[in-house]
Amino acid sequence: MTRKTAMFMLLLIVLPIATGCWNRRELNDLAIVAGLGIDIADGKYLVTVQVVDPGEVAAGQGTSGRSPVTTFHAKGNTIFEAIRKMTTVTPRKLYFAHLRIMVIGEKLARKGIGEALDLLSRDQEGRTDFYIVVAKGTTAHNIVNVLTPMEKIPATKMYTSLEVSEKAWAPSVSVQLDQLITAIVSPGIQPVLTGISIQGNVAKGKKQANVDTPDTDTHLQYKGIAVFRGDKLVGWLNEAESKGYSNITDRLTSTVIETSCPKGGKLGIEIIRSQAKINGKVKGGKPEAEVVIYTEANVADVECKIDLTKTNTLYDLEKKTEQVLIAHNEQALKKAKKLKCDIFGFGEAVHRADPGYWKAAKNDWGKIFAELPVQFRVEVKIRRIGTVGDSFLNDLKE
Repeated sequence: MTRKTAMFMLLLIVLPIATGCWNRRELNDLAIVAGLGIDIADGKYLVTVQVVDPGEVAAGQGTSGRSPVTTFHAKGNTIFEAIRKMTTVTPRKLYFAHLRIMVIGEKLARKGIGEALDLLSRDQEGRTDFYIVVAKGTTAHNIVNVLTPMEKIPATKMYTSLEVSEKAWAPSVSVQLDQLITAIVSPGIQPVLTGISIQGNVAKGKKQANVDTPDTDTHLQYKGIAVFRGDKLVGWLNEAESKGYSNITDRLTSTVIETSCPKGGKLGIEIIRSQAKINGKVKGGKPEAEVVIYTEANVADVECKIDLTKTNTLYDLEKKTEQVLIAHNEQALKKAKKLKCDIFGFGEAVHRADPGYWKAAKNDWGKIFAELPVQFRVEVKIRRIGTVGDSFLNDLKE
């Protein structure tokens, strides 16, 4: 038998078992899950899914006026059991590969989210590029059921809104599954998640009428940062503390800082870029840390009489902005120390500086962190003052 003949015979044997579509899924047989909510209720997991109605969101097609999404929910001793139970009411099998947002109920977050994350990290069909948030003051079931304006699919709205909020406002952070698991198992840093709350009437938010008016009765709002110790929620950062967290952890892209004018009134400073670095060291057997932050900003909003053409004026504004940033940092650090949760990664910085010390101290780092001396060095440079050199308010008559 020639070599060519042997290769041909081998191909004939292999081809029938090497087809590329043996595990194909027909779209008509799947229910695309965009949002997932997990709560604890009556000692069981309450799982809620937000499924997309393709006919209501398809481009170029008219809509029937139905809701663009449908929600289903079920209880189970495990999350997987609850998901499978939903097949008794869903017309198609749930498909999680296009999941955009996962909402964890606050009650479950305080109990522990490790078990809830295991299924998602183990499932071979799922992806890890969805965001995870905590329902603040409500349940994940209520959050997933709220219909939102502008974006037809509420889960997509939550996903994009979190991205925009993180980049333009700062007191929110986008965290994906792999990032959350890494923070949970790392001894030198504790995880955080953004909180999401319902503003308005919960019952009205579930109805189609909620998106039929310009001023919606109920909407979703990202609010605060949830602090975890391991996989358990232990506290919340408020708005100022959340900004401080973003400053310290080099997550600050852009935000607004309000400061006062010398002769009264307010002035808004727009942060346009910022860089932060945490340095750790061990001195005399005790750890220390330093946070160095370099920030560039623009003058955005002048609501007082002030002469921005003077160099001394801009210098004073830079110093006042530095003071506000340092105040946010100190507030965030104070809250984290109170909770004994190193959410910033000071432990990782100390580990890099002195691995020997870290090996002996890592098991008690929560207590050590609560007493850790931290120095902030912040430098702000104002780059632009807008299209006008001075405010027209200076020309107003008293």
